[in-house]
Amino acid sequence: MKLVYGLGNPGNKYLLTRHNIGFMVADLLAQEYNISLKKRASGIVSGRGEIDGVAMMLAKPMTYMNLSGLPFHTLSLRPSDLIVIHDDMDLPFGQVRVKVRGGSGGHKGLVSIISELGDDGFVRVRCGIGRPIADMDPSDYVLEQFREEEMEDLAEEIARAAEAVQVCLKSGADKAMNAFNRREMGKDEDSNQVSDE
Repeated sequence: MKLVYGLGNPGNKYLLTRHNIGFMVADLLAQEYNISLKKRASGIVSGRGEIDGVAMMLAKPMTYMNLSGLPFHTLSLRPSDLIVIHDDMDLPFGQVRVKVRGGSGGHKGLVSIISELGDDGFVRVRCGIGRPIADMDPSDYVLEQFREEEMEDLAEEIARAAEAVQVCLKSGADKAMNAFNRREMGKDEDSNQVSDE
């Protein structure tokens, strides 16, 4: 069974922050596919369902971001069955990319997951949030709420990321990389090929 894992921070004050875009995508998938998310003893909210006939579990960790991997103590899965949805400062706001394997890029949620699994061979759906301007600390930036004028573009990005998850589940990560990485950028180092970054 596939596990789709949207990253974010629990609590109302983080709802619309840049770090929580993974939660937003997971919530949209839950709504679109009628998956009921319930709190579990393992430190996640999760629900089981099907996307295009593929059995899967949709989950969000209820730990803080830097402990996103902690629930994997009680979850038995192969890294190849895991799809992680997360924010990414290395992508401009609005862009969505799919990647298999690679380092954390300094993302604390990915650092925690890789540490707990002892393996980086999972799929990532990367949701661009851009970089802070001027001298703003990146840690403050990711905890900043999206601005009102960004909401329309944010909704479109969330929808594209949900579509990327759907393609990963139905057709595999290679097809998703072909579809989304070429469509989104096409000319930089993040092509349709699997990255070892």
